[in-house]
Amino acid sequence: MSAAVKYTLGRIGLFVVVLATLWFVELNLFIKLMVALIFSAALSFFLLRPWREEMAEEMAAAAERRRAEKERLRSALAGEDDAGTDSPEPGGDAPKS
Repeated sequence: MSAAVKYTLGRIGLFVVVLATLWFVELNLFIKLMVALIFSAALSFFLLRPWREEMAEEMAAAAERRRAEKERLRSALAGEDDAGTDSPEPGGDAPKS
């Protein structure tokens, strides 16, 4: 399972648990929701740290892959592609001498 999915489900789960504990407290529903949101955010900062760090690593790796692919495509479009500069493109005619 993706780290982002685990972290998101963990945040939602914490929110539901805090809201369930507040359900029997005599407060306005809006106040209960706001308190549950704040407390679940604070708890997730401490309880879900490993999942948050794992998600951040996955996002950094994905950003690095996108940056490398973008750079590779830019160099290929600029004609600086190392592979295949001497050979004809697949499916195309060979250059005539």
